[in-house]
Amino acid sequence: MSESVSGRRVWVTGHRGMLGAAMVRRLEGTGAELLLAGRSELDLTRQSDVYKWAKENKPELVFHIGAKVGGIHANATLPGDFLRENLLIQTNVMDAAFQAGVKKLVFVASNCTYPTRAELPIKESSQLTGALDESIRSYAISKIAGIEMCRAYKLQYGADFVAVIPPNLYGPGDNYHPEHSHVVAGILRRVHEAKISGAESFVVWGDGTPRRELLHVDDLADAMLHLMNRQTDWLYNIGYGTDLAISEIAALVAEVVGYKGAIVYDKSKPNGTMKKLLDSSRINQLGWFAKKDPKLGLKEAYADFLSQLNQPERSRLG
Repeated sequence: MSESVSGRRVWVTGHRGMLGAAMVRRLEGTGAELLLAGRSELDLTRQSDVYKWAKENKPELVFHIGAKVGGIHANATLPGDFLRENLLIQTNVMDAAFQAGVKKLVFVASNCTYPTRAELPIKESSQLTGALDESIRSYAISKIAGIEMCRAYKLQYGADFVAVIPPNLYGPGDNYHPEHSHVVAGILRRVHEAKISGAESFVVWGDGTPRRELLHVDDLADAMLHLMNRQTDWLYNIGYGTDLAISEIAALVAEVVGYKGAIVYDKSKPNGTMKKLLDSSRINQLGWFAKKDPKLGLKEAYADFLSQLNQPERSRLG
């Protein structure tokens, strides 16, 4: 189904995170009535609270973004937390939305749900066809469960639930924690610290050869709204269309930050999956294409990082 957000009660979970905040920005001026609840108001892991909130607030459309997320280090050291919390959050939100009669729901999954040896570029049909990356397996399985919930509710109940799979996200509002950040934010922080301290080099995990597709968070928010406003199937990749080696990303970040030192690769740390380029032809056929060039987007991300340095009370620098 196609569902316009204008005049609708729209629930955005995780609205204080990077993507949630981008989704709220994108919805501004659309005529949507936003339903937002922070963790202090609504803990998405508490089933009874979520059902009660949905029944009382009567959302019509849902962008389900709230999740426990983190980089390789966080996933390797906290696998139980990632699996348990994401399973709870997804089950509670999706079933509460269904019980409340929501017209359409868009759920954000992850490209780590694809097998490590999936044929490139990765098509949606590659789901459940091979082994997952061990370093992020628990998180991937939780997100696979969310994708399957969209499919199962559509098959059994006719629920218009759609899952989207983005590549590596970056942009304003990212988490720059030294251990729990994703690849772009982690590199950006280390490059900045190297520049400020006058260090001759900075360290990047792995050997620099894995390739990553980067997508600006504003592009993903735009794509999700695009899907909400159109008749859709239940699963879509949403990518930029090209990828970069980690070494290229590190060099690009260094250029944006203005750092002239060397890049050192710590080969004792895991590379993660070597390649993850998505085939986004299905959403492209619906008329959506990414717009933000990585270099321009990284400049915006660095400006956001610097602004967070000046706002310690709101900082996500760790």
